[in-house]
Amino acid sequence: MTITTAHSLSAGDRLRAAVRTAETTPLIGVFDMFSASIAARHFDGMFVSGFGFAASHYGLPDIGFIAWPDMVGFVQRLRLAFPRHHLLVDVDDGYVDPEVACHVVAHLEAIGASGVILEDQKRPRRCGHADGKLILPLEEYLAKLDLVLATRRALVVVARTDATEEDEILRRAAALAATDADVILVDGVRSTAAIRRIREVIGDKPLLFNQIAGGKSPRLSLADLTGLGVDVAIYSTPCLFAAQTAMERSLEDLRKADGLLPETSIGVADSTALLERNISRHHLTGQSRDGLS
Repeated sequence: MTITTAHSLSAGDRLRAAVRTAETTPLIGVFDMFSASIAARHFDGMFVSGFGFAASHYGLPDIGFIAWPDMVGFVQRLRLAFPRHHLLVDVDDGYVDPEVACHVVAHLEAIGASGVILEDQKRPRRCGHADGKLILPLEEYLAKLDLVLATRRALVVVARTDATEEDEILRRAAALAATDADVILVDGVRSTAAIRRIREVIGDKPLLFNQIAGGKSPRLSLADLTGLGVDVAIYSTPCLFAAQTAMERSLEDLRKADGLLPETSIGVADSTALLERNISRHHLTGQSRDGLS
């Protein structure tokens, strides 16, 4: 008899198990390998944010510039450095075409991604917390989603709607919950009352909530979200926005100090020690904070 252990489960099944725990599972948005290296020290799961990747890789806003091979390459580097962490990947609209969406999903599962988020927006797309979003007819999105669901094996698929009108939000949430998608996301949800209504219409299907600073959704703690019946929380941009804040302040201070570096700061040794944890051979000896890698 074969005994299944956490280490023998697929990345998708490990994430699926985490989603089904009693408390809300947090996934931290990362935008490059360095931010992921820091996030991995504090949390068990990462969210590969489209907003962050567009900013980091292209220096452009999250309005549809991402090319899928670039995203696949990034996720592959993440998985090599972080073999045991959950990796939920934002694939936007599946890069427009349903066949492309399926091809990308197959690639991501093959390189060890834990899950993907597929949205119902149409081009030109927008960040989920921006104004002016356009959405596909529900039947067209469901057809794309069904193809993706038929393509994946154990990969977690999050079905996301960007609808903004309450009746349409609830209609779509119910329709998405009736599919074989693992988790439902209504992006840009504006109140706890709306979360409760969505929770009611999707039944026992797991619910994901997107936290983004300055976005349209309320600021809620993990305890708050657990109380609302939210199973997963993605934090899209804490690393990106923290980096922007810190770099602005550091460079302002450097200019004011006439180029004199501060006496106390992270130095070469600290940064190198962080990065050495990502070398593949180190994954074979020792364990991370949580024993995942």
